[in-house]
Amino acid sequence: MIRDQQKMNEHLDRIRTFVRDVAIPNEDRVELEDNIPEEVINKLKELGSFGWSIPEEFGGAGMTSEELALAFLEFTQCSVAFRVYGGQNAGIGSECIIRDGTENQKRTYLPQLASGEMLGCLALTEESAGSDATAMQTRAEKVDGGYRINGTKRYITLAPIADLFSVFARTDGERGSKGVTAFLIERGAEGLTTSVSTPKMGQEGAPIGEVYLNDVFVPDSAILGGLEGRGFGTVMKALNKQRINLSALSTGPAIRMLNDAINFAKSRRQFDKSIGEFQLVQAMLAECKVEIEAARALILETARKRDRGDDVTMDVSLCKYFSTEMCGRVADRAVQIFGGAGYVKGSGIERFYRDVRAFRVYEGTSQIHLLNIAKHLLS
Repeated sequence: MIRDQQKMNEHLDRIRTFVRDVAIPNEDRVELEDNIPEEVINKLKELGSFGWSIPEEFGGAGMTSEELALAFLEFTQCSVAFRVYGGQNAGIGSECIIRDGTENQKRTYLPQLASGEMLGCLALTEESAGSDATAMQTRAEKVDGGYRINGTKRYITLAPIADLFSVFARTDGERGSKGVTAFLIERGAEGLTTSVSTPKMGQEGAPIGEVYLNDVFVPDSAILGGLEGRGFGTVMKALNKQRINLSALSTGPAIRMLNDAINFAKSRRQFDKSIGEFQLVQAMLAECKVEIEAARALILETARKRDRGDDVTMDVSLCKYFSTEMCGRVADRAVQIFGGAGYVKGSGIERFYRDVRAFRVYEGTSQIHLLNIAKHLLS
C-alpha cells in the first residue's frame, strides 16, 4: 500500500541521489577500510533510513511494507554494507520492539533507533542453533528482581558496534520454542561484551561478531513485551516482515549488476564488435532481466498482501528463496560477461559476487525456505 504516491516518488528520488552521489563514490573506500565513514553515516541519518519502518509517533517514517520494499529496491543498488548499516534499524534492529514491545520499551528505544542515535541488533544465532533456532543454549535464570543471563551468540550482524541487543534465551528447561524469552539489553550492561568484527568473505564495512553474556543481570522490565516464553513467536513475526525486506535487499544489487553488465557489454569490444552483439551475451543479459522483474513482482505483491493483513508466511519464503537465489545467478552471469575484469578487484562485480553470497544463508537458508514452502503446500 502506497499512502501518497507523490511523496513516495520524491522519497525514491532522494534515495537515488544518495546512492549516486554518496554511496557509489565511497564503495571502494568502505571495502578498503572495512568501515562506513562518519560523513556517510551523517548522510544516512539525513536520508532517514534508520527509521523508515518505525511508526511516525516514535520519530520514524512509518512506511508500509510496499513502501519499504520500494525504498530498499533503490537503496541497495550500491555496496551491501550501506544497507546493513543504514537499514538494519528499519528491519530486525527494531521490528521485535515494534511488534511486541511494551509501551515504555517503544518510547524508550524506538526514537533513538529511528534517529540512528542507537544501532540495534538481533542476537538469536548460536554455535549449535542456526537453522534450528530452538536449540539455543543461552539461559536466563530467574533471580530476585530479574534474571541472570549466560551464553554466547554468534554471527550477529553489527554486534561489534551495536548499542541495543535483542537477546533470546531459555527461561525454562523445556525444549522447543515455548521456553524462549526475548530481552532488551543495552551495551554497557555488566557482563555483556562483544568480539571484534569476524573476518568474512564479503560485505566489508558491515561487521558481524559474537555477543558474550557472562552472568548479565537484567530487571524484569527488560523482557521484550513483558511476558516470559513469547520470544520465539516475536522473532518469527519480525522475520516474516524482514524476509520481504531482505528479498528487496537482494534484488537491488541484482539491478545494479545488470546495469553494470549492460554498460560493459556495450563498451567492451572483441572481434571488432561490442560483446553485446554476441547472442550468448545477450541471452545472459535477458535472463537476468527476466528474473529481476519476476522477483520484483513477487516482492511487491507479497508486501501488498501483508499490508492488507493477509497471512504471508509461505509468501515470504517464496520471496526470500527466489530473490536470493536469483541474485546469486545474476552475480555469476555478471562475472562471466566481465570476464577477467569481473574476477579481479576494481570492477565492483567481484565485490558484489562475494557480498551477495550471504543472502542465501542468513534469515533462513534456501533449504529451510523450500521446506517451509513444502510444509504449507502439504498442510
